[in-house]
Amino acid sequence: MQFYIESITIKGKYFSKNLERTVDFRFVAPQDYWHSKNNFAVLLMNDGQDYDALQLERTLSLAFSSATIRPFLYVGISCNENRIHEYGTASTADFKGRGGLAVNYSEFIIEEFIPFLKNEFKVSKEGKEWVYCGMSLGGLSAFDIVYNHSLHFGKVGVFSGSFWWRKKAYVKNDLVDRSRIVLDVVKNGPYADHLKFWFQCGTLDETADRNNNGIIDAIDDTLDLIKELTLKGYSYPGAITYVQVDGGKHDLTTWGKVFPQFIKWAMGAN
Repeated sequence: MQFYIESITIKGKYFSKNLERTVDFRFVAPQDYWHSKNNFAVLLMNDGQDYDALQLERTLSLAFSSATIRPFLYVGISCNENRIHEYGTASTADFKGRGGLAVNYSEFIIEEFIPFLKNEFKVSKEGKEWVYCGMSLGGLSAFDIVYNHSLHFGKVGVFSGSFWWRKKAYVKNDLVDRSRIVLDVVKNGPYADHLKFWFQCGTLDETADRNNNGIIDAIDDTLDLIKELTLKGYSYPGAITYVQVDGGKHDLTTWGKVFPQFIKWAMGAN
């Protein structure tokens, strides 16, 4: 009897000292992983519990078999009921106290989980071969971690990022709106010329338009972040890619549909 292995999936648990809890994760590799003598690029993802809802099994299988995608490994990190506290910006919680454990989560990723993966799996030892991504609040978390720890990553992808995360409540008619924390993350953070950014928004991500400029806040926040990145020295287009999905919503269906496009950007053969 003959059979063909499309991919290899491992579900594991890792106890984090920084988070003081066990973290579930999913590891997915191409079928030749066990026989390969090479290390693989890595796609790390927040909200790994959404693997099935994003239909990533099919997406990854197609990517692994594509001649235009370089070999890589997927690692999805599941969150728990502390998601709104562990995700966010490590520099500060938001004005409601959410994200108070974001610094712990960042330390878990950098000090514990990445070293664990490098010790246990055939992953690249080169930071530029690592890509981190996330959706919504998980996207904000991924961006914050990559931007502040650029030696460990080469790219970051954010789907409908929660870039509205702010240090004080929005004040009506505040056109500058510097209370959005991510803007200061970029302004005060280091510049790394190798970093590349991928942002996605949907035109139906939400309906709110706090400054009444005819553009929904999700898109406004992302474009303002892109503007801040260009002021830092990153090129747009170039180092920064922005994908706007007409009719796209703030949901797993939209993100799942655009994920293949993201993988082509993240892992396309050089």
